[in-house]
Amino acid sequence: MTLLSLAAVLTAGVALSGCQSFLNSRYSASVPPDQGIVRVQGLAQSVVVRRNALGMPLIETTTFHDALFTLGYVHASDRLSQMVGLRLMAEGRLAEMAGPGVLEMDRFMRAVNLKKSAEVLYKEASPRLKRFFEVYARGVNAYLFQYRDKLPMDLAESGYRPPYWKPEDSVLVFCLLNFGLAVNLQEEIAALVLEQKVGSEQLAWLLPTYPDEPLPFEEAAKLKGLALRGQIAGLDAVNKAASQFADAHMLGVAASNNWAIAPQRSRSGKSLLANDTHLPLSMPSAWNFVHIRSPKLQAAGVSIAGVPAIVAGFNGKLGWGMTMVMGDNQDLFLEKVKREGGRLYYQADGKWLAAQERQETFFIKGQRPIRETLYETRHGPLLNSVLGERKHMLQPMQLSSGYGLALQTTQFEADKTLDAFFDLSRAQSVEQAFEATREVRAMPLNIVFADAQHIGWQVTGRFPNRREGLGLLPSPGWDSRYEWDGFADPMLHPYDQDPQQGWLGTANHRTVPRGYGMQLSNSWFYPERYERLAQLAGSGKHDTQSMIAMQYDQTSPFVAKLQAMFEAPGMAESLQQAIDALPEAQPGKAREALSRLMAFDGKLAATSADAALYGAFLHESARQTFLDELGPDTSPAWKALVETANSSYSAQADHLLGRDDSPFWDDVRTSDKEDKPAILARSLAAAVTFAETQLGNDRTAWQWGKLHQYHWVTETTQLAQYMSASQRAGINSLKSYLDRGPYPAGGDHSTLNVSAYHWGQDFDTWLIPAMRIVVDFGRDEPLIGLNSSGQSGNPASAHYADGIDAWLKGRYMSFPFQSQNLEKVYGNKRLLLMPGK
Repeated sequence: MTLLSLAAVLTAGVALSGCQSFLNSRYSASVPPDQGIVRVQGLAQSVVVRRNALGMPLIETTTFHDALFTLGYVHASDRLSQMVGLRLMAEGRLAEMAGPGVLEMDRFMRAVNLKKSAEVLYKEASPRLKRFFEVYARGVNAYLFQYRDKLPMDLAESGYRPPYWKPEDSVLVFCLLNFGLAVNLQEEIAALVLEQKVGSEQLAWLLPTYPDEPLPFEEAAKLKGLALRGQIAGLDAVNKAASQFADAHMLGVAASNNWAIAPQRSRSGKSLLANDTHLPLSMPSAWNFVHIRSPKLQAAGVSIAGVPAIVAGFNGKLGWGMTMVMGDNQDLFLEKVKREGGRLYYQADGKWLAAQERQETFFIKGQRPIRETLYETRHGPLLNSVLGERKHMLQPMQLSSGYGLALQTTQFEADKTLDAFFDLSRAQSVEQAFEATREVRAMPLNIVFADAQHIGWQVTGRFPNRREGLGLLPSPGWDSRYEWDGFADPMLHPYDQDPQQGWLGTANHRTVPRGYGMQLSNSWFYPERYERLAQLAGSGKHDTQSMIAMQYDQTSPFVAKLQAMFEAPGMAESLQQAIDALPEAQPGKAREALSRLMAFDGKLAATSADAALYGAFLHESARQTFLDELGPDTSPAWKALVETANSSYSAQADHLLGRDDSPFWDDVRTSDKEDKPAILARSLAAAVTFAETQLGNDRTAWQWGKLHQYHWVTETTQLAQYMSASQRAGINSLKSYLDRGPYPAGGDHSTLNVSAYHWGQDFDTWLIPAMRIVVDFGRDEPLIGLNSSGQSGNPASAHYADGIDAWLKGRYMSFPFQSQNLEKVYGNKRLLLMPGK
């Protein structure tokens, strides 16, 4: 992750045409060698590091101490900028490196206070685990010391000198990733933005929870009668800061698939496991692969640079992978606030209580430091106290009256999560995996695991018991009816082992029936990926090739549901009448679109013309249905609707498949009262017009991948909009060096091979399978995997972008555990790390 100024690189004598070779040459020393001998102070014994064709490392040690030390060293060598960026983001200190443009994100993160969360987790970790983190940090620092004058381009040009790594920094990065799983936070902020546009009476229509769930009218009634419009100081700033954090690929990360096949459904008679974690498309990927061979730990899989753990992978006996539960373990509370005598007060059960105060100092590159006061209520920090309206650019206006927005989370609860994750990586059986995962409390996950003969699934996390309400929308903080009442008994956390159907899996869907004994969430993702998973996993016998085919599957079950809606009794005839009533050439276009959509096979291949028309219809139907009430498309309300479609089951999908009585079918811009068939007829015609405008009149030339594309974009490029004009110009000049793409994309948010875009806004892919692994216990070497970008985050490295082509084409890498197979994968090149004096 890089958020740094690159403008200084562009000297007057450098022609842009030769920029890439110039920069590679200038920063070649920042790329560590992959062979030879390097002395490293801190090692106990010599260590060998070999790399496969995509630069993924194999670390071979004779002591466990050296395995952890070298993991830190290798992480820093591959992803130093990413590690520094993650740490600064978690600390709320990005402005020290990137200037005032990212100060709002810093304010947001200081309010969230991940530092306190990390302190709680680290304090509860065992002495054993603290030693592991200390050794890992020494490995990171050994690399930082060696390369202090040969930093990657972004760090070097920013002038920022990263301080040495502390053990607590690894926990801080873990807490940042955990906070990023809070899918409902943006949803609650968006709900307030939408409420101010449409009112609480219509809000529930825009926040459906699942296809078979009733709309949350009772939940929306919590806001009824509150004078919110203009009374929530800083709501716009909070919304923008959360969006900025999400733009940095760190909030509301909404998806993943994992599944396990039991021996009776396997061609080999042994289990299989697959996992592809869905994260925002970024350069580099959040993940990097690593393979460790040491006396106390043999494991391979994906890791997060900065955290000494293999998060998903295989250890010779057990394979494991994870997805998000979509757990709702945080709530926003509206607080009545007033200022009196220099203090801020908030109301609780009829009494006015003084808010707690916390002082924070912000150091800003190119500016003087500023000191600000943050406030907390009984529920947590007031986000809009630090993000309120401005007196001037750097100083927030103090809240005086109205409403505060307090964030309550589970992140300050003590537990043994860090130890549990490490125990999982060493578990030798499904039974031992259950023992480890039951202790994971800090992070709500669906963890699926398998050994050769058994498969299992365990939901982890900590889930609040709410006295009243669903937590889907902000609650009145002054009323104790909405307080948390402890947490759900972990015995109620869903799990399964060796089910009769012969497989189990998760895809961020609602994993428990309505009325289950505890509330996991009300922000589930769309059900279609799980429905497709069930269809494929439950058919025939499986092997590695069928696992790969499932991971690359681009068939959407939503298409068949849409077709059923079109031909349903009461719709088909009304739709035809509405089409006939369209003006001028539109009836012909609408009939063409309907005919083609009804014949569409649902395969969203990048080369498909029908998939392009289908995508155009989804785009136009969203805009035809909601833009009249929420527009224009630059308004906060419209953007809030688009954002909610990213993180959970959406109003766009819900209205297409049902909700015939919704008030949003009426176009408020006309004197007539439109109904659903009228809006669908308009959308069908508009879809053809859109396709003609974007792709031309020749139908044979239409392709989904011409509309829908992958762009691998660094965080530097992504956040250039928040930086100074000179920084922005320098970064934009280097886009071709930093970024990759476009590439045609297939699929969408509802396909197993997910490729989600902003429904109703544009077609640029934002969410992808950021990594893929398959573990087939029927093979001599069970684990294969691939990443979505290169192993290195350094643009000067040969392994910066070489993983993209492998990811696009499904060229998995093998991670062998048998000694005789190591050389054919990792070759003869060896980097020998020897103890230094």
